[in-house]
Amino acid sequence: MESFPVINMEKLNGEDRGATMELIKEACEYWGFFELLNHGISHELMDKVERLTKEHYKKCMEQRFKELVASKSLEGIQAEIKDMDWESTFYVRHLPTSNMSEIPDLDDDYRKTMKEFVVGLEKLAEELLDLLCENLGLEKGYLKNALYGSKGPTFGTKVSNYPPCPHPELIKGLRAHTDAGGIILLFQDDRVSGLQLLKDGQWVDVPPMKHSIVINLGDQLEVITNGKYKSVMHRVVAQTDGNRMSIASFYNPGSDAVIYPAPSLVAKSKEDQAAVNADDQQIQLEYPKFVFEDYMKLYAGLKFQAKEPRFEAMKTRGDPIATA
Repeated sequence: MESFPVINMEKLNGEDRGATMELIKEACEYWGFFELLNHGISHELMDKVERLTKEHYKKCMEQRFKELVASKSLEGIQAEIKDMDWESTFYVRHLPTSNMSEIPDLDDDYRKTMKEFVVGLEKLAEELLDLLCENLGLEKGYLKNALYGSKGPTFGTKVSNYPPCPHPELIKGLRAHTDAGGIILLFQDDRVSGLQLLKDGQWVDVPPMKHSIVINLGDQLEVITNGKYKSVMHRVVAQTDGNRMSIASFYNPGSDAVIYPAPSLVAKSKEDQAAVNADDQQIQLEYPKFVFEDYMKLYAGLKFQAKEPRFEAMKTRGDPIATA
């Protein structure tokens, strides 16, 4: 199998730009995931975020997790657990309004450092969206505007730790799912692995890499690109050794954003299908038009199931899609 796509963003600024854009295009079309190096966020800042995150877990969350495991008798499980995950998490909202000051137990240095970090991530997300626009033949800013809503995007971070697990064959760190939103930026542990994506029916490791940011595409970008880019099932496999850190930031549509396929990409898809011999045509999934908040209400109960029935369910709630 081909190697996991790694993009050096420095190469966008020179004679290698064309080849680098092609790598991004292929990663979006065939993987739904890629890993970024030289992305503009300083290594010093990333190191500090990692140190403070791990210190916070040890100080404030590790004992709680051990108590949870004991209360549910998970240490001695003998059968597969399918309705929970082996993870310790907290969630921080950044946009449209921040709740950073309301998160308990975070010390001031951690709050300040996280704020600085997510400013860089927001900038990177919007830069990536424009690179995707360029590859898709959309005008600059199209994807950002499509996600914007009336108050801007929704942007938040899930901070997770995946402690050592005595029975990783019986309980997942995080069950398989696609992400509901737009574009996801992950700062993952570079020493403890566990993240996998489903490609061509096989689970593939997302390699831990120092100072990288892993990117994956959510359901909303699949809809907007009319399936040109697809969200991909992924999971976290718990490990017997090591505590895996995961800081996943979700640049999602505003709650009232209306999501639908870009008309130019719908037209292009129809042209492409018409050019293919009828015997060889694959059935094209028709994507719905809907309000993001409505999709999230549906997703909340169906996160760990296939995405296609979610898209089908949204068709009955949305309006006909104008393609002109």
